[in-house]
Amino acid sequence: MYVCVCNGVTDRQIREAAAGGCRSVAELTMRTGAGACCGTCLDLAASLLDEVAGARDLGLPLLNLSQAA
Repeated sequence: MYVCVCNGVTDRQIREAAAGGCRSVAELTMRTGAGACCGTCLDLAASLLDEVAGARDLGLPLLNLSQAA
């Protein structure tokens, strides 16, 4: 789906940028152009960034191998 109609940026492109290390809306704008014109897409773009960051930071416990032996 198109998130930024002004610059033709899709949700897939935003998710790919986030997976590639993009951490802020300002950085997303520099990478993709999303939000550079009218700005009405910025809330949705930020939500998508947060969604990918939340999936990446699951907070899974790490196995301490020194105690396992």
